[in-house]
Amino acid sequence: MTSPSRRTPQPQNRARGPRPPRTLPRKSFLERNRGRLLWVLAGVALLAMATLAFVNATSPAYACSAEWTPAVTPEPAPSATPRLGYVQDDMGRTHVSIGSFVRYALCPPASGKHYNATGEGPIRPGVFGPDDQATPEGWIHNLEHGGLVVLYRCDSGDSGCSDAAQTQFKEFYASFPNSPVCNLPAGSVGPIIARFDEMKWPYAALVWGQVLPMDTFDAQLILDFFTQQGERSNPEPLCAAPTDTPAPTGTPAPTSSSSSSQEPTATPAASAAPEATPASTATEVPTATDAPTATPAAS
Repeated sequence: MTSPSRRTPQPQNRARGPRPPRTLPRKSFLERNRGRLLWVLAGVALLAMATLAFVNATSPAYACSAEWTPAVTPEPAPSATPRLGYVQDDMGRTHVSIGSFVRYALCPPASGKHYNATGEGPIRPGVFGPDDQATPEGWIHNLEHGGLVVLYRCDSGDSGCSDAAQTQFKEFYASFPNSPVCNLPAGSVGPIIARFDEMKWPYAALVWGQVLPMDTFDAQLILDFFTQQGERSNPEPLCAAPTDTPAPTGTPAPTSSSSSSQEPTATPAASAAPEATPASTATEVPTATDAPTATPAAS
């Protein structure tokens, strides 16, 4: 007998509801805002760079611990040649990298740290206006080579920044003579005329290690100072050293000794009194020498 065939039961049609939407994984905040964040970071970086550039451009490249006051010196003796200017303590001559911040112990500095790069130190000689950049780090190197630096202040009531004063400075530069020892023409290493506010006087003339303070701009006094002291104290001369000449007298540095004179020594009793010498043969007392003349550069 054949068994009855079995039929595979057909699946019953069931009622199906709407399929729920497929949920995608939620992106993180960083993924959703990556583009915006990159633009924000780029803007912050540009702002930081601009701020740093502004700070570097407006911040002073140097500072002063004290505005220097020269020590009082005695009045010159009668007929003595007065010594122009005052000696300032040596602050060294170390080279520093461009843009370095330097603090000077005394201002205006006639020595000290400075740049050693073309165009930065020594700087070009000339007249620098009130808004021109001319910092000590540059012109101190000119002093080191024997140059003259003339500084003017622009505080309230000072005349250095006036048009009339700037015209005087340009005339002074145009007629500046050759240097007293090396016979270098104007523009070789000096003069430099620049603004400098951190000092006690409206004007000052500088050579290496020496300062001539002035209440007014006195062109002839500056030239006399440079003739007498220029190219004689700078540690890096541009020519052979001059022959020794007697230093000007009349303003020696004050000494710590409290005694003004020594007691005269007693004359030995055994010494016979000398016979009278005719007045015409008496030895004359030498007078003070004139200011030392410049020694020409070696040929």
